[in-house]
Amino acid sequence: GAFEKKGHSARILSAEEAERLTKDRVLVSEFKQLKLEKEAQKNWDLFYKRNSTNFFKDRHWTTREFQELKACREFADQKLTILEAGCGVGNCLFPLLEEDLNIFAYACDFSPRAVEYVKKNALYSTERCKVFQCDLTKDDLLENIPADSVDVVTLIFVLSAIHPDKMHFVLKNIYKVLKPGKCVLFRDYGLYDHAMLRFKSGSKLGENFYVRQDGTRSYFFTEEFLSQLFKAEGYEQVVNEYVQRETVNRKEDLRVPRVFLQSKFQKP
Repeated sequence: GAFEKKGHSARILSAEEAERLTKDRVLVSEFKQLKLEKEAQKNWDLFYKRNSTNFFKDRHWTTREFQELKACREFADQKLTILEAGCGVGNCLFPLLEEDLNIFAYACDFSPRAVEYVKKNALYSTERCKVFQCDLTKDDLLENIPADSVDVVTLIFVLSAIHPDKMHFVLKNIYKVLKPGKCVLFRDYGLYDHAMLRFKSGSKLGENFYVRQDGTRSYFFTEEFLSQLFKAEGYEQVVNEYVQRETVNRKEDLRVPRVFLQSKFQKP
């Protein structure tokens, strides 16, 4: 059994969880933090080297979570141009191209290795997608995508891997290629998600920001923080809410609280 609820209230911690988070105050040293920032690309590249294309399951978002891809069409067969910012090895990209034949997709990733995996996929076709390596915090998307040309941008489990101080650069970059009146579809880790509570002491980089054992990092968003981030770059908020799920493993009697933030922000 499992349940899901959407809304604006953050997950309430148990007394034990709250105590554990309060105690975990020691931050990773500044030297190590700078090293992690410098080696961020290398760490993601090694992640894909170890896991190849097997780590993430294919995400069939279009029919379930993001009805907006259908809703943003003015007529049924309208061709859409999308950008998947942070495409990984194509787990979201390829299901999307298979399910919707009237899409042209731009897709980019920080990791050169991930981009190579996408290009080697049997479903990859230059007629239907353009994939390129890009550091969204500093490489100008306009070098690969015309200004004001994209109907939908998906930003799915990407922003959380970026240092909070650099997140605004990503949103500024995306803004330039998005058509006026069109949207960014966002989904990422929310505050007090199970993954956040599992970090051991010594993994904390800052408020709601942690490092995994492999050197990749993860930020856990509050609704307020995300809203301010997008609005500061000129976006208008359409939807911004927590999705809370509790997955129950009856055999082991485990309850796993998952918290995501699912949002939609529009370029005026």
